[in-house]
Amino acid sequence: MTRTLVIGASGQIGRALIPRLLDRGHQVTALSRVPRSTTRPNLSWIVGDVFAAMPTLSAPDVIFSLGPLNGFAEWLAKTSLANRPRVVAFGSMSAETKRNSEDPAEQALSRTLRRAESELIEAASLAGLKWTLFRPTLIYGGGQDRSLTRLARMGSRWRVFPHLIAATGLRQPVHVDDLASACVAAIGRDAASRRSFDLGGGERLSVSSMLDRVRRSLPGPILPIPVPLFTARRLLGLVHMNPHWRHIGRAAVTRLCSDLIAHDEDAKRDLGWAPRAFQPTADTWKAADPL
Repeated sequence: MTRTLVIGASGQIGRALIPRLLDRGHQVTALSRVPRSTTRPNLSWIVGDVFAAMPTLSAPDVIFSLGPLNGFAEWLAKTSLANRPRVVAFGSMSAETKRNSEDPAEQALSRTLRRAESELIEAASLAGLKWTLFRPTLIYGGGQDRSLTRLARMGSRWRVFPHLIAATGLRQPVHVDDLASACVAAIGRDAASRRSFDLGGGERLSVSSMLDRVRRSLPGPILPIPVPLFTARRLLGLVHMNPHWRHIGRAAVTRLCSDLIAHDEDAKRDLGWAPRAFQPTADTWKAADPL
């Protein structure tokens, strides 16, 4: 039985990945920062934090890192893993898309992500580990993301939804279930070893079209409110005071006319990457069942 450690297990990708691992006969140890319990066979929860204190771990055969990459890279660099587990970790396309942002905080995030990627690769290489790094685009589908799901819930509550005029930049939203499938594929393919892959969804569409599909997925009448980009920039200054939206700065409006897509041809060839098109329904925005 494959012994598998999942770090960041309670997040949106973890909730999609762990059932797949259990179905394939893995013995899963799920790491969370808060105590959790389960009655599912072959699944046990442990408490730990890669930025603080980690518990003593039995030797895993596979490690999935689904949380902050910088914390995982630092932990991996100082941890002895005698049996050389297979490592699959997630970064973000923000490492590149925010590199030249007008927002200093976003530039800092880009530097942190790129430094974490380098540290992960160095630590895994020094330890002789096979590693795979995924950099996904805009994630949706687990009911936990801080962008499309929050917009959908806001629209359902207030019965209005922004229609961003002239938001022509292309996006490639990627579903959490497809990312979970990529994780399983990576540990079974030698072609994924010591490789980084950008992962995007199965369809490229404008920001305006993407948001219109979110609105149309919601039950009942939802009124579209036309919002020019210059108005969106001013409104974002007000919305930014809300703690739920503080992570979105004004630079996000500037990017509404820029393409943020993944060049995922390598993943299609070497991982069998075949993500779904963006066709959300009302259930897309519901939180996944707890594990």
